[in-house]
Amino acid sequence: MTEPTTVRIESGDVQLIADRYGDASDPPVVLLHGGGQTRHSWRRTAEDLSTRGWSTYAVDLRGHGDSEWSPDQAYGLEDFADDVCRIVDYVGAPPVLVGASLGGNSSLAALGRRSDMALGLVLVDVSPFLQPAGTGRIRDFMSANARDGFASLDEAADAIAAYLPHRPRPATHSGLEKNLRQRDGRWYWHWDPAFLAEPSDQPVQRNRLIDPVALGAASSGLRIPTMLVRGGESDVLSEEDAIHFLRLVPHAEYATVVGAHHMVAGDDNAVFEEVLRDFLERRIRSRLELLNRRVAASDRPSHP
Repeated sequence: MTEPTTVRIESGDVQLIADRYGDASDPPVVLLHGGGQTRHSWRRTAEDLSTRGWSTYAVDLRGHGDSEWSPDQAYGLEDFADDVCRIVDYVGAPPVLVGASLGGNSSLAALGRRSDMALGLVLVDVSPFLQPAGTGRIRDFMSANARDGFASLDEAADAIAAYLPHRPRPATHSGLEKNLRQRDGRWYWHWDPAFLAEPSDQPVQRNRLIDPVALGAASSGLRIPTMLVRGGESDVLSEEDAIHFLRLVPHAEYATVVGAHHMVAGDDNAVFEEVLRDFLERRIRSRLELLNRRVAASDRPSHP
């Protein structure tokens, strides 16, 4: 497999890092990870799609992975939506946006501003409507060692195994090392701890990454091919949440990956990729062909 090309994308107060796979002239797909993850969580998907005629961009969100930390601790939903807009501008052609959790709602928020900037949208176990208990469990896990880190990779692996008891424990730490960085003898998550901080000047405490009203309005305005993928065992996106979203976006497709939890691609990447490939080939390829035919027709000379 050819190694990806690493690219840098300027976005306001930060520089974002992304890996591009495949031929840059192919239709683009932008892969956006969830909170606390990095672009490496999409590597297998990005590689697979690039061999099937898609130019894929796996991006580290602001404050995550190798992207810069915001000097002003700007980690609200609008900041991430700004970044999605800048990423699309950098790509240079309307992409399909594939977003897991934070990456999904960031894409949805961006589309609320520029509804025509993407060819399609795939939301992975996320919508404007989520279960507080599930999102709280994620936040508790991320917060537990955000400041103090871990004494060893084994200690970090123990914490992940307790958080994800349904997953078999990896035989090596090679994947884990991509999500941690070592400093002063300890291992820390590869994201800015300020990402979890809530602004102290708010009169009402709220999660600055969840805005059901704005995201619901953005959903109602969607006119592009859309798919919602839910993990069958997810405690973050319930079936009722999914139904609520589908009422707002009646043209959206819906798929459940049986047995998967919130991190759908990580739990069952083979099934997730099959669902994603089918959507891209069936809905996006046909849309591209239609657009190309319209362009070709408009370029034909008219005859008196």
